[in-house]
Amino acid sequence: MNRYLKSFFHRGLIFGGFGPVVLGIVYLLIETLNDGFSLSAKEVCLAVISTYILAFIQAGVSVFNQIEHWPLPKSLLCHFGLLYITYMLCYIINSWIPFKTEVVLIFTGIFVSLYFVIWICVYFSVKATSKKMNKTIR
Repeated sequence: MNRYLKSFFHRGLIFGGFGPVVLGIVYLLIETLNDGFSLSAKEVCLAVISTYILAFIQAGVSVFNQIEHWPLPKSLLCHFGLLYITYMLCYIINSWIPFKTEVVLIFTGIFVSLYFVIWICVYFSVKATSKKMNKTIR
């Protein structure tokens, strides 16, 4: 098996369980703050499975940044695309957002904005760290 695919699955399995844990905490807080909040067993099962898959994919896609022979745009596009599709499907399947054009466009705008803000911060952080390391080496 390709080492990147192996790394994808390894990372996903390690961190995948955090999604359902966070979901459980959120549901507990909602129930505590909201009398009359209830979910069916089917809703809980769907939410747990889908957030596990979401966390699994989110952890696993970091492998795209490790593929050294890929150009940065290709790596970012694969990372972004897989995360976007996974989040969108998870939110729609769980009815956390309705499948309406305007809602999907709003979600997409927020997702794209936050994704690139985070990556710009990461880029400049790595660049500054590299600069410090280069000065130390000299």
